[in-house]
Amino acid sequence: MTTFPLEISNLSFAYPSGPEVLQGVTLSLAAGERIGLAGGNGSGKTTLLHCVVGLLRPSGGMIRAFGRECRSEPDFRALRRRVGLVFQDADDQLFCPTVLEDVAFGPKNLGQSAEEAASNARNTLDRLGLAGLENRVTYRLSGGEKRLVSLAAVLAMQPDVLLLDEPAAGLDEGSKQRVREILLGLPQAMVVISHETGFIDGLAQRVAVLRDGRILPENPSPGTPSPRGQSSLRAPKPCENGKWA
Repeated sequence: MTTFPLEISNLSFAYPSGPEVLQGVTLSLAAGERIGLAGGNGSGKTTLLHCVVGLLRPSGGMIRAFGRECRSEPDFRALRRRVGLVFQDADDQLFCPTVLEDVAFGPKNLGQSAEEAASNARNTLDRLGLAGLENRVTYRLSGGEKRLVSLAAVLAMQPDVLLLDEPAAGLDEGSKQRVREILLGLPQAMVVISHETGFIDGLAQRVAVLRDGRILPENPSPGTPSPRGQSSLRAPKPCENGKWA
């Protein structure tokens, strides 16, 4: 029997005094798979990722990570050691005085010594082409640099799964391409939220579209081979402006 790194089954969630944002969402992520998660503003994409890592608690349904169902905070703490979330706003993730301290923060929390964490952070920055930024003041970085440093901060913890919330938002075309190439070179399974079809095409192996709190039938992203052999299918069409409705 196949064990998926991440399984979401019939998940529901509502904010206090509000309607249900998620209504029976079901999604499975296979090892090494890259899923694009699309949908209009307010469709619940960020909410879904926050539920997955335990920042929000669903009102119903199931989250299973690496064969283990997650119900309590200890379950989600164990999940967060293996599932890394890159926030939509890098300023929500970067809070240390320097880049090196930000990237080393996670490994230190996982029990590495200060020396091990710093070495890990430097190696991760080097792999992402960010060597030389170690002593830069984080809040003075450009938008593209902040996004890459926030990715480095998660990768330094060596997760098995990446959850990325709009990693290309607000970036120029050169920076978008750089982020896309980095993600394509990573071995981790990942769920990537993006409004932009041009960023998802060729990166995601399939696209799941959230609409009215539910996920539409999942289809491969055009032009990218699917691990499930469904290359004849196409993702739902985006709006004319190149963004998902």
